[in-house]
Amino acid sequence: MTTEKTVRNDWTLEEVNKIYHQPLLDLVYQAATVHRSWHPASEVQVCTLLSVKTGGCPEDCSYCGQAARYHTDIKVKALMTKEEVVSIAQRAKDAGSSRFCMAAAWREVRDNRDFDRILEMVEGVNDLGLEVCCTLGMLTEDQAKRLQEAGLYAYNHNLDSSENYYEEIITTRTYNDRLNTIGNVRKAGITVCSGGIIGLGETHKDRIGMLLTLATMPRHPESVPVNALARVKGTPLADLPKIDTWEMVRMIATARILMPASVVRLSAGRAEMNEEEQAWCFMAGANSIFTSESETLLVTPNPGLQQDKKMFEALGLKPMVRKKQEA
Repeated sequence: MTTEKTVRNDWTLEEVNKIYHQPLLDLVYQAATVHRSWHPASEVQVCTLLSVKTGGCPEDCSYCGQAARYHTDIKVKALMTKEEVVSIAQRAKDAGSSRFCMAAAWREVRDNRDFDRILEMVEGVNDLGLEVCCTLGMLTEDQAKRLQEAGLYAYNHNLDSSENYYEEIITTRTYNDRLNTIGNVRKAGITVCSGGIIGLGETHKDRIGMLLTLATMPRHPESVPVNALARVKGTPLADLPKIDTWEMVRMIATARILMPASVVRLSAGRAEMNEEEQAWCFMAGANSIFTSESETLLVTPNPGLQQDKKMFEALGLKPMVRKKQEA
């Protein structure tokens, strides 16, 4: 094991397999050692994710309760106003968040008044001194440039799973569509937030494949969210079993070793974890979470501000204070 501070983009499948499949405690020890050589161990970035336009999406992502074709209890909500969003962002900042992410249930960005309003939201949140992130679906290079000019710091576009398993969960856009959007984000000088979901029915081979794709990009995503499937009634994956916490720990630890400089985010799934389980994820190298005053992560349950504050105190963690940097 080496703790040399070198970022690699030439990982092989054999190497990733070996890291991922080692005994769990050895894996966590290696990941924790890497983490402490790259990041302050007690700091966790607190992020807020807000659904600024909810439901009615034309895509068929099997896990998503916002897809219009599935019969869920999620209510469609129109695009919020800039004033509403900036007000929520200010409260998030006051509560300790350093990143504010706005999500719209769109297949792709269109050049219309809704996009103009998103640009205004980005400007407004940026003026608060927060890292501004958006996840809006596919976008062109020109649209990415306009977002960057408005002050966007990061763009989220998850791979979701491996290229081989991808068509089992989504058919309305391709894996290359996702990679192309990430490429457009990079060209615009915006940082990338990209990870995936486990518990979709995929194999360990698929998880390793997704991590290998991320870790061999010319530049690693600055943020890597690791999500556990949030099972939504009415979606095709609603009846799948809850993913075991040790599987999350293994994914986070492997991501930390492969992409040591990145922020690894413990994202969806925390609502079904206790403090001890989340502590293992932090030990394995997670150094970011989503929190929410509404106790939701988009449209699924998430721990609230006070619950997270209590956990931070118990674990000796503190919110990361990040200065915005050039992409």
